[in-house]
Amino acid sequence: MTAAAKRPEAETDAAAAPDRSGPRRMLNEAQVLAIIPVSRTTLYRMSKAGTFPAGTFISPNRKVWYESEIIAW
Repeated sequence: MTAAAKRPEAETDAAAAPDRSGPRRMLNEAQVLAIIPVSRTTLYRMSKAGTFPAGTFISPNRKVWYESEIIAW
């Protein structure tokens, strides 16, 4: 029997899940547009339509997107 087969199922699942206890990486508009090849206008239209993750305002004039949501999209 292999070492992986001897491990309990819960331990195997925990090893495969990413660590979510740390801070989430925030991306500004330029970083998001570098990942997603669309225009700024298209980005905001998709956010408004609900087909792209909505950003989060961290101050009145500063909007960010969480990297994990962009990758999952």
